[in-house]
Amino acid sequence: MTSYVLAGGGTAGHVNPLLATAAAIAQEDPGAQVCAVGTPGGLEEELVPASGVDLELIERAPFPRRPNLAALKFPLAFKRAVDSAKRILRERGANVVIGFGGYASTPMYLAAKALGVPVVVHEGNASPGLANKLGARFADVVALTFDSTPLAARAGETMTIGLPLREAIQDLTDSDRGQRRTEAASKFGLDPSREILLITGGSLGAAHLNEVAVASLGAIRDRGVQVLHITGKGKADAVRAAVGDDSDYVVLEYLTTMEDAYAVADLALTRSGAGMVAELSALGIPAIFVPLPIGNGEQEKNAADVVASGGSVLVRDADFSAGIFSELLGELTPERLSEMRDQLAGVSPMDAAVELAQIAKGVAK
Repeated sequence: MTSYVLAGGGTAGHVNPLLATAAAIAQEDPGAQVCAVGTPGGLEEELVPASGVDLELIERAPFPRRPNLAALKFPLAFKRAVDSAKRILRERGANVVIGFGGYASTPMYLAAKALGVPVVVHEGNASPGLANKLGARFADVVALTFDSTPLAARAGETMTIGLPLREAIQDLTDSDRGQRRTEAASKFGLDPSREILLITGGSLGAAHLNEVAVASLGAIRDRGVQVLHITGKGKADAVRAAVGDDSDYVVLEYLTTMEDAYAVADLALTRSGAGMVAELSALGIPAIFVPLPIGNGEQEKNAADVVASGGSVLVRDADFSAGIFSELLGELTPERLSEMRDQLAGVSPMDAAVELAQIAKGVAK
């Protein structure tokens, strides 16, 4: 019986691929033991137990970026985290560690190295994080979501497999797409025979996208497109006030079943987090990506491969305005969207979770 330990957490960007991989392991290696390792306070505390996967927590010990009190406490906290990681690997009889980045992964990588447990690194973003840069130094396999990601195994194998996608997303391609569209459209009160634009800034929403959408109502109505606008929690009132009683424009604060939104979307306006880019492109949904303007341009890099394929377009946040959006609505005709869907074929694989599970099974000791 193979024992898999999956490390990652903090954000949905780590937790969702981890859970997708855990589900694939259960299918590919029946009877296998699977355990997830995270840190206190992350989404994993809620999502992992709800999925039925065992969860272990280790101390959160972020690497200090400046000399302060936290830097003085770091060595001892990090040692405790690594010691806890070693204990988990021994108790679980781990045969392989699969890391997805985040605070839990660094101690797990080092513990695995010390105990001779094989390591598989999965990097979800186009810009690799510190944890996965460390893990890649001694990983047996580094698996990438995007071809352009500058990360490679120092001595092992490097391959691009895509992002492990949630089962609910994968199910969209396994079912009758027309029927799913009709059923989902009915939930939202939309007409499945007409074009539907999805606008979403993620769970927290994106105020700038919301503002531009409201300022572009005239162009949206001129195009005759229906809208499903997921504003983010606490951001719906201003949009609803602007939209009024327009039955073609549905406003939601939050949606737990994003697969329903994907089932109806002909075009999406959204940020370009790695999960969003991978899910939309895997499902063949063209997008207008407006990357979140923070950090070192990580979100812009996430969208680079998809945009290069011709299947989506990118507008920088500082440039995104009602005028630009209105122009794009005019240019992205139904005919052009059909071409873009064809160009998305094969850009983002649907079977990354299964492939990652098979990779881990292959290197397990």
